[in-house]
Amino acid sequence: MFARFRRKRLHPVLRDLVRETVLTPNDFIYPLFIRSGEGIKNEVASMPGVFQMSIDEAVKECESLKSLGLEAIILFGIPDVKDSVGSDALCEHGIIATALREIKAAHPDMLVITDLCFCEYTDHGHCGVLNPALQTVDNDITLQNLAKQAIVHAKAGADMIAPSGMMDGMITAIREGLDHAGFSHIPIMSYSTKFSSAYYGPFRDVAESAPSFGDRRSYQMDPANRREAILESLEDEREGADILMVKPALAYMDIIRDIREASDLPLAVYNVSGEYSMLKMAAKAGVIDYERVMMETLLGFKRAGADIIISYHAKEAAKLLLGR
Repeated sequence: MFARFRRKRLHPVLRDLVRETVLTPNDFIYPLFIRSGEGIKNEVASMPGVFQMSIDEAVKECESLKSLGLEAIILFGIPDVKDSVGSDALCEHGIIATALREIKAAHPDMLVITDLCFCEYTDHGHCGVLNPALQTVDNDITLQNLAKQAIVHAKAGADMIAPSGMMDGMITAIREGLDHAGFSHIPIMSYSTKFSSAYYGPFRDVAESAPSFGDRRSYQMDPANRREAILESLEDEREGADILMVKPALAYMDIIRDIREASDLPLAVYNVSGEYSMLKMAAKAGVIDYERVMMETLLGFKRAGADIIISYHAKEAAKLLLGR
């Protein structure tokens, strides 16, 4: 006698009934890149279908997203002026604070998350205030600024804060800052295990955030380290993070599963720009069935243990899931 696994695969309805992992539009967060001006919607050459948008265009985009069942966005800012400390990110009239107020006024039902970092706002492209002697980010001074930035975003209407700079102690600093300012109800989705990855290349085109010197290996994680990856997320959980995250996703399925088994907190993954662009370029070359590979990839993140997927594919995936 041998097992007859195929019995459950013959009828399409039965295949659906026994399916273990399911994707829905509710699984996705869609990234938006905001810059000043009006009527601006500039497609990024390295990321087909992804745009830098002015706030008015982002407001329109939210309407389109909601029609697809996508009701969560994460905002990234592209300021007009950058300086050594990222002052625009600390200003209540900065690009993200202004975008928050206008998007929430037009779409109060939309879950609006803000990426909390300084790389898009500094003239050197690093994720905080530099320590000149070490030529890297000064961890503890940057913690103070992260708390200030979080409060600015919360006052402007952010529903959730997502710190991405991989500073030691960032969750403690942000949580204490928010709580003392009267925002104890605002959750934190931490980029808790973020690797120093080559998969981020196209993001730096759209966010205009490439470092002007060196790289970010002194604060982002070594891709070779699995045990440390788990410890990073568990430390952010201990400090008070409400949701953990692994970034990138595709080359780190083992890490997603490890953290899923180590923590009961909700787990997000960031399906990053390089992962997105690879599929787009492969589709353009005609070497893959783009829609099938995209959906198989997204399903793989969910199967590995992700509850939430931040992805530039979200609109295309939602259309397929809704049968449009």
